[in-house]
Amino acid sequence: MEIGSLLGDLFPNGHDVRRNGELLLGSGRVAEEEVAVIGTADGIAIGCELALDLAAGILAIVANHPRRPIVILVSTSGQRLSRRDEMLGINRYLAHLAKCIEIARLQGHRVVSLVYSEAVSGAYLSFGMLADACFAVPDAEIRVMGLPAMARVTKIPQSRLEDLSANSPVFAPGVGNYLVMGAIDALWDRDLAGHLLAALREPSRGDTRRQLGQQRRGRNQAAIVAARIRHATA
Repeated sequence: MEIGSLLGDLFPNGHDVRRNGELLLGSGRVAEEEVAVIGTADGIAIGCELALDLAAGILAIVANHPRRPIVILVSTSGQRLSRRDEMLGINRYLAHLAKCIEIARLQGHRVVSLVYSEAVSGAYLSFGMLADACFAVPDAEIRVMGLPAMARVTKIPQSRLEDLSANSPVFAPGVGNYLVMGAIDALWDRDLAGHLLAALREPSRGDTRRQLGQQRRGRNQAAIVAARIRHATA
């Protein structure tokens, strides 16, 4: 989805979101409420500098707009795969970004994310998936690792992984599979402004991804195993 039309659909009452390269910053009006908006555009790969810019944007919202809801708009092809970023320790930059979102949550900000294009790998895990509730448009593309890369890492033949992905959403990319695994709370179609308003008014229920995955038959064991561990260590 093109960012201009997306913003218009989300904020029919107006917004002042501006682009600085692939960084989105600003605010929008949802019913009578002002919300902070931060995100990425054009499927940008998040490198060290952009991770710091996003973290700084989150902290500025916390400092200047206490308890204002935060809407994260996600379009990223993953973390930037460059020797420079790896040598600088991009994992720590992404961890810093994730911690800043957690700080916002602890300071009373409701955080909602929407994947409107693609969301890949650690850049999504440390950004969009840190929200209280995660959503996507139906034609979004979400994946952590493609099957060829998964085959190289796990040493499982790609043909075997393709067979597994036909029956198990855990092995398959795609927004529908992330929905049944519980990683996405819901898909937003048509009335984006209405969906956003409902999400902002919904009280935070904590991390319910394991329970959603079990209910939707996408992750059948995660909630069970977590409960066993809690009881064993209580």
